[in-house]
Amino acid sequence: MEGSIAQIKHLSHRYSKDWAIRDINFEISNKGILGLLGSNGAGKSTTMNILCGVINQTEGEAFIDGINVRENPVEAKKLIGFLPQKAPLHLELTVDEYLTHCAHLRSIPTEKIKTALELAKAKCGISHFSKRVLRNLSGGYQQRVGLAQAIIHNPKLVVLDEPTNGLDPNQILEVRKLIKEIAEDRAVILSTHILSEVQATCDNIVMIENGQTVFSDTLYAFNNYIEPDTLIMEMENAPSNDELLSIHGVTGVEIINKNKLRIRFSTGPEITKTLIATCVMKNWPLTEIYLEKTSLDGVFAQLSKKPQDKFTETISEISGN
Repeated sequence: MEGSIAQIKHLSHRYSKDWAIRDINFEISNKGILGLLGSNGAGKSTTMNILCGVINQTEGEAFIDGINVRENPVEAKKLIGFLPQKAPLHLELTVDEYLTHCAHLRSIPTEKIKTALELAKAKCGISHFSKRVLRNLSGGYQQRVGLAQAIIHNPKLVVLDEPTNGLDPNQILEVRKLIKEIAEDRAVILSTHILSEVQATCDNIVMIENGQTVFSDTLYAFNNYIEPDTLIMEMENAPSNDELLSIHGVTGVEIINKNKLRIRFSTGPEITKTLIATCVMKNWPLTEIYLEKTSLDGVFAQLSKKPQDKFTETISEISGN
């Protein structure tokens, strides 16, 4: 696909007899952040390890900029920066010593290593720690060094596995900001099971559950995956519940406080027009009305059930039930 840096096509992998992932398909655009979302054990790490050439898949193909990762792993890996969940740091080295080591591993020409180091350190905000031994850095700055090694060779794709895991709230905000900056001129795939991480950083989402893709679209589409069935009305001197329940489409009324009500409906979002018209006709003093969106947790919970539902349906078809 034009404008994409990586493609996953019908990817499947099994350990022993069990399938870790089954028929995974998605693409990663040239810029921005793709969130690879899923519960622990869903298959995210397996997918990333295949994409990065760490393991070979059982079935399917993975491409980086058109290069088949399995057939040409060295060429493909030149285009990838990878930060696993636990950064591969040599804690006895200084920042410069460690990044120089990483530069050699990435086959950066000797005469270009110094420039590559300075650019990576500047990008990750660690230039002032060049001579600091890694074990003496905070968790947040160690993670920055991990990010620096992932971009030192200026890759087209950076793959991050739970990059804020174990950081305190301030460190999380700093690393999120850094990831967004890295994604300004390259593609980033961020694997996480933390919904707030996705909401704060990602442009697009691929969600994997039980080894299957259950969602692949924009963050906006994810937020709006479940059509709302409740709304909030704020009004002075609210009418009785019976009066509200008599309106076509209203199926339930919950009193939140003196002036705020939660209305459950069955007719779709157009119910707001019906309620506004009714308030005007009956001179009910409506001050605010808005649809309640399903929380990210709610969307995640519903999507998490999809693979199991599909499996159950298949079993039912086979058994004739």
